[in-house]
Amino acid sequence: MYSVFDRLLAELADACRAHYGQRLVSLAVFGSVGRQTARPDSDIDFLVVADPLPDGRIARVQEFEAVERALAEPLRAARGCGVNTSLSPVLKTPAEVAQGSPLLFDVPDDARILMDRDGFLRASLDALSQRLAALGARRVWRGNAWFWDLKPDYRPGEVFKL
Repeated sequence: MYSVFDRLLAELADACRAHYGQRLVSLAVFGSVGRQTARPDSDIDFLVVADPLPDGRIARVQEFEAVERALAEPLRAARGCGVNTSLSPVLKTPAEVAQGSPLLFDVPDDARILMDRDGFLRASLDALSQRLAALGARRVWRGNAWFWDLKPDYRPGEVFKL
């Protein structure tokens, strides 16, 4: 099964490079596929960092449709191998990655970086990991799910910055 996901990730990287060209800064898969704990029906969570991107979620998704079209046949082939997956892109600019997002908390531990021009994403994820470590933050697992305890020694009224 993982060989099917690996082929899809190679196709995804090629399609993103072809579509975004020089605008593509970084590409990383995360979540269960990144952790290599995926099931045959797991979606492929991934982060595309490109500059520039259109303003607004709808415009970004519409632009990404070209990548989805390029992956239509590889996704059909994967279904023929028993892997019924779908794409779950997160589309951000470098400035948005630098600004931070709770969505990115899991990425340092789960990510497989597929493309990273000038080490931008690796440096961003390392900085986030350092900030989380300085707070004593930890991912707490409960069965298949988890939550983040961002500051275990938090006191009511205390203000802290990620």
